[in-house]
Amino acid sequence: MKIAVLALWAGTAVAEPCREDAVILRSDAGMVRFRVELADDEAERAQGLMDRETLSSSAGMLFVYPKPKRVAFWMKNTLIPLDMIFLDASGTVQKVHHEATPLDETPIFGGNEIQSVLEINGGLSRKIGIAEGWQLRHPAIDQDAAAWPCGEGQ
Repeated sequence: MKIAVLALWAGTAVAEPCREDAVILRSDAGMVRFRVELADDEAERAQGLMDRETLSSSAGMLFVYPKPKRVAFWMKNTLIPLDMIFLDASGTVQKVHHEATPLDETPIFGGNEIQSVLEINGGLSRKIGIAEGWQLRHPAIDQDAAAWPCGEGQ
């Protein structure tokens, strides 16, 4: 199942340039692309995906902080289960929290040096195989620090 999902999305990921409204994640197993909304200021990060009843399986939200920091999320007013993918300044996955419970106000800690967080539908990270070490490409990642810069191909 993991390979089938990656193969399905791999073709579009290879040919697509960096865009504000999309992220591409890669590992040795393949690549996956998500259409994203960008939450890169305090108000957008505070709102997140709260009050939404659905999220497309090919969509997500990318939270970006000005510099790496200790990050914790919660699910207050969030109606759908989410996977939270915590990334460092290079865009490398440091932690994946699977299937956060809707409406739960318990903090979910991502780590101390997190600069961005990708939220996608709950359970999708396991289905695809997204894990620590995967790399994310997006123009909001400092391209000098990026493990996978926008100008680099596959």
